[in-house]
Amino acid sequence: MNSFERRNKIVDMVNTQGSVLVLDLSNLFGISEVTIRADLRLLEEKGLLTRFHGGAARPGSNLTETDNQEVMLEDRYQLASDPKKRIAKAAALLIKEGMTVILDSGSTTLLIAEELVNMNNITVITNSLPAAFTLSENKDITLVVCGGTVRHKTHSMHGTIAERALQGICADLMFVGADGIDATNGITTFNEGYSISSVMAAAAHKVIAVLDATKFNRRGFNQVLPMEKIHCVMTDNEIGEADIASLAETGVELQIV
Repeated sequence: MNSFERRNKIVDMVNTQGSVLVLDLSNLFGISEVTIRADLRLLEEKGLLTRFHGGAARPGSNLTETDNQEVMLEDRYQLASDPKKRIAKAAALLIKEGMTVILDSGSTTLLIAEELVNMNNITVITNSLPAAFTLSENKDITLVVCGGTVRHKTHSMHGTIAERALQGICADLMFVGADGIDATNGITTFNEGYSISSVMAAAAHKVIAVLDATKFNRRGFNQVLPMEKIHCVMTDNEIGEADIASLAETGVELQIV
């Protein structure tokens, strides 16, 4: 199928289904997500569809995120982007040459990877395929990627094989994000499982939760890490006074950027 036929097929799918996702189109046509996004950009310029983060819909569609629904990585990467970038920059400042760092999967940790890409003489261990791809161009970074089973929605590695890859690891810092945080339950997610995060946390000297302020008092149905496993919470300056007070009672360090 040539590019002309592929784009016509995309338009047909949008008109039939109402919307399409970049990841699904990439898998369907067997081409990269970058190429699919270029197709969608061209079709939008012609007025044949409306792009949204991670996909496209019929022209003029107004799509919104459903409350408490797990958002795909491409969408989460865009939400509250300025606070997330500030958090990522502040997190990267904690990493010095010679350190070993664990990055869990997620949109904020991906931004941290982008901040680290020009550093030298560090070791980064991650289960995030986008973070690994970002860091892979720098030969001065020792990059360790966990094996395992790919979770397509988050482009990350999970399961027994991934967890075994972390056995015997001793890292200086671990950075973890999540869908929600509260002082009682710690950090939580709407994913169906997140056991690898606890294995990562056990391998690190200090665990830092990187969460923008919108995640406070938003509770997922799966616990990522309890508060007693978290040493520091790094968030943005939109955090409320009540949330600051609740965190203070747990004794967890709070950094506001």
